[in-house]
Amino acid sequence: MAHLLGADDIRLVVGTRTLLDGVSLGLDDGDRVGVVGPNGAGKSTLLRLLAGTAVPDAGRVTRVGGLRIGMLDQRDESPEGTTIRDLVHGESAEHTWAGDAGIRAVHAGLLEDLDLDSPASTLSGGQRRRVALAALLVAEHDVLFLDEPTNHLDVEGVAWLAEHLQARYARPGARGALVVVTHDRWFLDAVCTRMWEVTGDGSGSVEGYEGGYAAYVLARAERARTAAVTAEKRNNLLRKELAWLRRGAPARTSKPKFRLDAAAALIADEPNPRDTLELTRMATRRLGKDVLDLEGVTVRMPARDGDAQAAEKVLFDEVTWRLGPGDRYGVVGVNGAGKTTLLRLLAGRLAPTAGTVKRGKTIHVAELTQDVDELDEIGGLRVVEVIEQEKRTVAVDGKELTAAQLVERLGFTRERSQTLVRDLSGGERRRLQLLRLLVGEPNVLLLDEPTNDLDTDTLAAIEDLLDGWPGTLVVVSHDRYLLERVCDREVALLGDGTIRDLPGGVEEYLALRKAAIAAASAGTRTGATSAGAGATASGTGSPDGTGNTGAQAAPSGADVRAAKKEIGRIERRLSKIAELEARLHDKMAAQATDHAAILDLDKQLRELADEKDTLEAEWMEAAELLD
Repeated sequence: MAHLLGADDIRLVVGTRTLLDGVSLGLDDGDRVGVVGPNGAGKSTLLRLLAGTAVPDAGRVTRVGGLRIGMLDQRDESPEGTTIRDLVHGESAEHTWAGDAGIRAVHAGLLEDLDLDSPASTLSGGQRRRVALAALLVAEHDVLFLDEPTNHLDVEGVAWLAEHLQARYARPGARGALVVVTHDRWFLDAVCTRMWEVTGDGSGSVEGYEGGYAAYVLARAERARTAAVTAEKRNNLLRKELAWLRRGAPARTSKPKFRLDAAAALIADEPNPRDTLELTRMATRRLGKDVLDLEGVTVRMPARDGDAQAAEKVLFDEVTWRLGPGDRYGVVGVNGAGKTTLLRLLAGRLAPTAGTVKRGKTIHVAELTQDVDELDEIGGLRVVEVIEQEKRTVAVDGKELTAAQLVERLGFTRERSQTLVRDLSGGERRRLQLLRLLVGEPNVLLLDEPTNDLDTDTLAAIEDLLDGWPGTLVVVSHDRYLLERVCDREVALLGDGTIRDLPGGVEEYLALRKAAIAAASAGTRTGATSAGAGATASGTGSPDGTGNTGAQAAPSGADVRAAKKEIGRIERRLSKIAELEARLHDKMAAQATDHAAILDLDKQLRELADEKDTLEAEWMEAAELLD
C-alpha cells in the first residue's frame, strides 16, 4: 500500500495544556481510521494538524506530492447568497457531473429532498451537514478527514454514509484513506479498520489499535487489566517498603538511603489516574401502574412562514400509544416526522390538537432536550452551584453525597467543578444537563438525542446508568449502538401520522424506508408513462389488458410452500450465524492483545454481519408472501 502522509514526533501546546506530545502516525492507501477520546482531548486538533490547516509547535507532518485532502469540520458555514448547487458543485457545469453515476448516488443519498437552486441560508442544521458532506463526497480527494460527520444525521443518513464510505474505501484496490472523529460507535464498527485514541490524560499521547470500535474496546480492556495487575504488584511492594520504614526502634532517626530511594521510586512510578466518569444510580421516585397514555391524539402544525395557501402538516393522526412502568422505548424516524414533538407531548409542554394525554398521578418526568443553550441563563454560576440549587445532598446507592462529591463522580474534577457554566465545553454542558435531571429523582426519562457532544467513554457510562434505570425511558436518537443497548423496543415515525412498532429494530426501519423510497420512485415512473399508456389500453382499465386494476393475485399453494421452506432455511442459518458470532467474540476476548488475530476475527465478524443482513432481507421478502 502506498504511503500518503505521516506525522513525525509532533507536539502542540494550547495555553498551559499539552494536547499532543511526541505523536507519530501514518496513513496508507486503504486505511479507515476512527479517532476517539475524551471531550477536549485534542481529536479535532489532530485532524487539523494532519490536514494542514494547523501547524504543530514541534515535529512535522509530511505528505506525498500532489495529495488532495478534503476536510469536514464541525462548522457548516455557507457564504451569503449561495445556493445548494454552488456549495456542492461550485461553478462546474451541470453536464460535467450529471452523467456521473457516483455523483448521482451522492445526490440520491444526501440531497434527494432538496432543491439544488434553493438558498443555502434556508437550510436546517441537518440539511447543512448533508450538503457539506455531499460537497466533499462528489470531489476527488485522496484523503478525507471527517469531524463528527454523523452530527444532525438521522438513522437513515448514518446508514447511507457508512455504506457509501465502505464502497469507496473497502473495495479491493481502493485508493485513498479516511480519518473520522465520531462518537457514533455503530458507525465506527461499520466503517473503520483501525482506531486512534487521543488519551487526554496530560501525556499528549495517541494510542493505536487494530480493528473497529468493538476490537478497540476489547484491546483497551485488556490493557487496563494488565495495568491493574502491574499496579497491584507495585502497591504490594510499596506497602512492604512503607511498613519497613515504620518499623524499628523509636530512637532511630534515620533509615538506610537505599530503602528511602526504593519507596520514592515506587511512588514516583504511580501513573496519574485518568479523568474517570462514574455514573451511579440515584434514588428514583415510586412509579405507579399508570404512566403515560396517548389516546386518539392528533397533532397538526401550522404551515411555515404564515403561508395561508399551504396546508397544515399532520404529525399524528388519531394515535393511541400507552407507556407502562419500566417500558424502555427507542424512537427513530425521518426528519420532520415529529420525534421531538412526541417528547413534548409526553412531557406536557405541548397540548394535542385533538385527543387526550393521560398522565399517571405518581409520575415525575425529566426531559433532556437538544438545546444546551438552556444553560445560558445560569452561565454565571459554577458547576457545583448549579447542582446545589437543585439539591444540596443526593442519595446515591444508599449513601448521601454532597453536590461537590456528585459532580466529581460525573467527571468534573475539583478544578472543573468551580468553572463557570458559560466556560464549559459542549460535552461538559451536556453532562451537566443530565446531572440536573437526575438529582430531581425522576421516574420517567425523556431523552432527545442524548449522545450529542459526548465522547465514547461518557456514552458508555451513561449506558451503564440507563441499563439499571428502574423507571420508564423514551429515547429519541440516531445512535443505533445506544438504542440497541438501553432500549427493549423501538418504534418508528414514518411521516404518515402513525407510531409504528418495530419488532425487528433499526434494521426493520431501514428496510421499511428503502421500500417506501422504492415505491415512491416506481410511482413517479408510472405516473410519467400512464398518460400515454392509458389511451392505448383496450378498454380494460389496466396496462396488461387483464382487467386487474389494483389487486394482486393471491400466491399459489406452491408459492406459499416454497416461502415457508425458504423461511425455515433462513432461520436455521441465522441461528448458526449467531453461534459463530458468539465464538468469534470469545476468541477476540481471548486474543485481545494480538492485533493481527483481532483484525482477522473482525473481518470474519463483518462477513457474517453482511450475510445476516442479506438473509434478513430475504426473510422479510418471504414473510410478506405469507401475509
